[in-house]
Amino acid sequence: MNIRLGRVTKINRGVKDVSMTFVEQFNFGEVQFDDVEAAKSIFSADRFQLSRTHWAVREGKGNEILARLSDHSPKIAELIGKKKAVDFVEDKVPLPPRDKKILGVANNVEGFLKLYYDLQKKSATEIFFRGHSDATYELTPSVLRKWDNGNWQFLPEEELLCKELLIAHHDEFASDEYCFDRLVRMQHYGLPTRLLDISSNPLVALYFACSGKPKIDKDGEVIIFYIAPGHLKYYDSDAVSCLSNLSNLTYDQKNKLDLWLDPEPFNQTEVVGKLIHHIKSEKGYFEKRIVPDDLWSILCVKAKRTNTRIKSQSGAFLLFGQEATLPDAGRKGIEISRISIQNKQHILDQLDRININATTVYPSIEATAVHLRDRRRLPDPV
Repeated sequence: MNIRLGRVTKINRGVKDVSMTFVEQFNFGEVQFDDVEAAKSIFSADRFQLSRTHWAVREGKGNEILARLSDHSPKIAELIGKKKAVDFVEDKVPLPPRDKKILGVANNVEGFLKLYYDLQKKSATEIFFRGHSDATYELTPSVLRKWDNGNWQFLPEEELLCKELLIAHHDEFASDEYCFDRLVRMQHYGLPTRLLDISSNPLVALYFACSGKPKIDKDGEVIIFYIAPGHLKYYDSDAVSCLSNLSNLTYDQKNKLDLWLDPEPFNQTEVVGKLIHHIKSEKGYFEKRIVPDDLWSILCVKAKRTNTRIKSQSGAFLLFGQEATLPDAGRKGIEISRISIQNKQHILDQLDRININATTVYPSIEATAVHLRDRRRLPDPV
């Protein structure tokens, strides 16, 4: 293994990639290890980090790794001893500020609606909303979320998650025509997917910004999405089929997708053939040609209203492509702004008076029972 020590500078984030300059401070050259396990223990690497196909940044203490390398090799220990001027900065580097466009703060329904009505409608765009009960939440679908150390929570198991649910409850999905339809149903039942729920109803988003797990006194937010033409699709779109069927590829297959290739060589790769096979299983007429850039996309998709929750929440979805990310400021075709939400219990009480509550947002007998229980509970006489 070739090991070099240095710093990264001049970091620039693009649409597809992050570019940086690596300033080498010390080169250990080629270091031999007895086996893979020895290397894993020195670098605290897990099985996913050993099979990465691209750069990654991981949290850790560099001096501890240097110490283990010194114990592993006397030659390295001697080199490190001669280069004492080289040292790691052990303090955590502060994260850059999140680039949020805040339109204002609402602490009641009237204030929220005023901010909403003051929005300037952008021509040829559609507006959607999403509520976060904690303003620190990121716009990331559940299957693309990571642990604090940067490891995936679900993505390596995405294909198996979908298959196991289909095996266990095949009849539930019998009427679904497209892979996207199945993802919507899986999302409805709580399976991690590459979908992010959004709504065309701002008051539904306000309800979600005020309810949820975080404490009631924690600030929430309503996120407003301005979707440009070309980024709004329907359930039967070919582009939607391409992104949805990524869920049918194994983790290794996803990692073999080289989205930097030109279209012709890209479509000649074996893994793209697998993806096209899945797409053609739902659309026999699909042409055997995928534009690599399309798989980076995030699309706003209007789904079939096949269940009561989508109907009651005026639901639509953001569909995320291959490891796609949505920055706080938005990206091409998706502009984002926010309204901060405070005084959440008062807002929930106001929304209840206009019949926006757990019963209407989650139209199921379980949700209705819980709502009635909480609403009709008598006060503690003590």
